[in-house]
Amino acid sequence: MVLVVLPGVLAAQAGGRKRFEVEAATVDQALRALPIADLLYDERGELRPLVNVFVDGRDVRGDGGVDVPLEGAREVRVVGAVAGG
Repeated sequence: MVLVVLPGVLAAQAGGRKRFEVEAATVDQALRALPIADLLYDERGELRPLVNVFVDGRDVRGDGGVDVPLEGAREVRVVGAVAGG
């Protein structure tokens, strides 16, 4: 079991819930178990570029991406990137 934590903006889309406990072997499985998975992934099934994911404080993009195994992990945190120009 791993705890998935969402930012306020995504939590609003998940019925106001910020925390979900899910059974998952990988980051991908944990994210796809969420009721807002369609907001995290694009039409090709890839994680959207402005969605950052951290497992126990480590950014998964540089550490294997969504295929990172969750064995021993306690928390998956989703963070929306801030962009502007």
